[in-house]
Amino acid sequence: MTCAGHGTERCETGWWDVRVLVVEDEEMLADAIAEGLRQEAFAVDVVHDGEAALERLSVNEYDVMVLDRDLPGLHGDEVCRRTAADAADVRILMLTVSTTVAERVAGLRLGADDYLVKPFAFAELVARIRALGRRVRPPAPPVLERAGIRLDPHLRETRRDGRAVPLSRKEFAVLEELLRAQGGPVSAESLLERVWDENIDPFTTIVRVTIRGLRRKLGEPGVVETVTGVGYRIR
Repeated sequence: MTCAGHGTERCETGWWDVRVLVVEDEEMLADAIAEGLRQEAFAVDVVHDGEAALERLSVNEYDVMVLDRDLPGLHGDEVCRRTAADAADVRILMLTVSTTVAERVAGLRLGADDYLVKPFAFAELVARIRALGRRVRPPAPPVLERAGIRLDPHLRETRRDGRAVPLSRKEFAVLEELLRAQGGPVSAESLLERVWDENIDPFTTIVRVTIRGLRRKLGEPGVVETVTGVGYRIR
């Protein structure tokens, strides 16, 4: 099974971070979906069976789960039912080869939030994930401002005291998380979880390197403060 049409307009509805769990037993399809979503600035983890999906959901926080209905072993219906019964915050987008209305209705009754029939256009998958992601996270203010920094998540624009600040995708995402905290500290572990994905080495220095680049681009006086033993914050 393949998904077609990777020609989506990148981040057409916003640049907030959405963490996605892809549950698909066809490994080539799962990898293709994950790679495409990462190119669209999503943080993505992949598993290939229902038991592994429930295990990931028990230890990680996801905004959206892309769930193949026809999983071997623990069926996708059961994964959906258990997830909904646990009142998890994750939104469920169910994938299936079935085109009947009765099958789609049955999936929605189990707790799925949306349905997509295989084969599907990749652009539609991205649009549906973004729509579900908006339901999970409270609406962001149109512009985030603090300490002379002005960040527009929708236009992906950053300014410091009126000066345009060009940021990489990860620098922008880290700054957005810090601004959302409204002066509170954000741990490196939280930044890894929200901006990167589970495949990242937990002992990596990537957060420190990204913070260093962010400080350099924002300029003086410095506004990104290290809170020893806790994380980082915007003063």
